[in-house]
Amino acid sequence: MIAVLFEADAVPEARERYLELAAELKPLLSDTPGFISIERFQSLSTSGKILSLSWWEDEESVAGWKQNLTHLAAQKEGKQSIFSYYRIRVAHVFRDYSSDKSSHQPSGKGAHQHV
Repeated sequence: MIAVLFEADAVPEARERYLELAAELKPLLSDTPGFISIERFQSLSTSGKILSLSWWEDEESVAGWKQNLTHLAAQKEGKQSIFSYYRIRVAHVFRDYSSDKSSHQPSGKGAHQHV
């Protein structure tokens, strides 16, 4: 499982445009192979700072989304007029814990059973 963390500072006058773009992209995400889910958060301590957290089955799925033409156009607009700063982190989940008994832990190298 892959986590993509998109952290950005939106220019105040472009915040609404960011939300519009995010809403336009969400249906495309749902149809993208390997996409699991996405959530967006707003900082309580830094005005204009947002975090988008998306979950993917594998790196190939993330790479596919990165090349989506509509997503590429949104990225270009974001870089040019929406964000004063952004940072993207892509992380491999090697452990997954939950109080939900139906939740599972990724298998393979680095996955450990804890009791």
